[in-house]
Amino acid sequence: MDLLMTLMPILLFVLLFWAILIRPQQKRQKQITEMQNNLQKGDEIITIGGMHGTVHALDEGTVVLEVNDGQKLTYDRTSVREKKA
Repeated sequence: MDLLMTLMPILLFVLLFWAILIRPQQKRQKQITEMQNNLQKGDEIITIGGMHGTVHALDEGTVVLEVNDGQKLTYDRTSVREKKA
C-alpha cells in the first residue's frame, strides 16, 4: 500500500500529461490525415509552406496544384496543411 501511495503522484502526472498533450495531438493528426486522404480535384488548399492553390490532379502520394496563371506544381500529399472552406 505504501508503494502505491509513493507511485500515485507519478502515475497522475503521466495520465495528466497524456490527457493534455498527447491525446489532442493524436486527434489532430488523425483529422489531418483524413483530410489529406479525402482530397478531390478542384479543392482549394494551402500547403505547409504557405502555397495556395487548387487541386488539379491526384495520385496515391502526390497532388498536383494549379497556381497563378495555370502553373502546375507537384507536392506530396503530406505537405497539404488545410483545405479552404
